[in-house]
Amino acid sequence: MTDTPRSGPRAEEQAVLLVAGLADLAVSTVGSAVGTVRQLLRRSDGADIAKDTQQDLMSRGRIALDRCAVAPAAHLEVLAQHVLARRAACGGDV
Repeated sequence: MTDTPRSGPRAEEQAVLLVAGLADLAVSTVGSAVGTVRQLLRRSDGADIAKDTQQDLMSRGRIALDRCAVAPAAHLEVLAQHVLARRAACGGDV
């Protein structure tokens, strides 16, 4: 490795190191997953495992979407805010 100044690697070097680390992680994860799939294909209850896996992934997806979704404002709350804004704009006569 090259000598880095005491302040640490430059931004470009950090980016390259991060990308290389992510690529290495992805390759090792894919390799591990392929080994696991091979072992699962050898089992006699593969269809049951595939069904359970599908349900698990769908549940995880639902949880992830719920976590990221923004709930819309309550309809009556929005109407009440509009009424208050009108009252304030008209001096209280609505």
